[in-house]
Amino acid sequence: MAASPTLRRRRLARQLLRLREDTGLTAKQAAAEAKKRAPDKSWFEAKITRIETRKQRVRDADLQILLDIYGVMDPDEREAYRRLAREASKSGWWFGYRDILGAGTYIDLETEASRIRTYQVQHLPGLLQTEGYARTMIRAGGVTDEDEVERRVEVRMVRQHILSRADAPRLWAIIDETAFRKTPPEIAAEQLRHLLDVQRPTLRVQVLPDSVGPHAGMDGSFVILDFPHDPSAVYAEQTGGSGLLMEDSEQITLYETVLDHVQAAALSVEESRAWIERRLNQLD
Repeated sequence: MAASPTLRRRRLARQLLRLREDTGLTAKQAAAEAKKRAPDKSWFEAKITRIETRKQRVRDADLQILLDIYGVMDPDEREAYRRLAREASKSGWWFGYRDILGAGTYIDLETEASRIRTYQVQHLPGLLQTEGYARTMIRAGGVTDEDEVERRVEVRMVRQHILSRADAPRLWAIIDETAFRKTPPEIAAEQLRHLLDVQRPTLRVQVLPDSVGPHAGMDGSFVILDFPHDPSAVYAEQTGGSGLLMEDSEQITLYETVLDHVQAAALSVEESRAWIERRLNQLD
């Protein structure tokens, strides 16, 4: 599975912002300097800002002008920036599914996460779903065209390939009992067995039982993505299947605190495994 272009764009934008700030230039001043070097090009303060906020991809010619302005003259360092820009401009593995995934930002970032921490309320995490479970939930979400259902199931299964890589991310999933109660009986046994089978030291599941009562995670499901060399990101689910991707450090700290509280309230990994086994035995 290819590297994440989205992560590369985040990194390039962050590094260009740092370079500009290190030179003491404002976005307006940087644009003015760029205009002097390339008077035939459109350089405005807004362009610098769009590049630094990932709203505009940076072309190689523009990147080299910015590196000149920011004093990056070492050939190897310049080539590293250019390589990063080339990787950032590529399409992610999910591009062929963009008709059902839209921008695909979350899934693209998930590709390169080193750790995934999630709390799920209404359904099981996509990375831990069986085909039968995924198909049932997709149909329940209002998708009626069977070709689209199968394409959505397919992309969900492809996503799970990251868990079988040699450098698979560590996954810690806390699942509310609500999700288990909403699982139809005809697919529940297979799904429960799958949850038991996939667990290992780097993949853990905890159950948050109804008996806990009110708790810190009642506002809804979310995922925290951590990366080896880049800031973390939070993806919070919203009504209608859409989600909100957050990268602000204060927001990330808030969600990490919520996750800590939810994790403390949940059954331990061992207790959760026993809870799942009891539920499976009841079905059998």
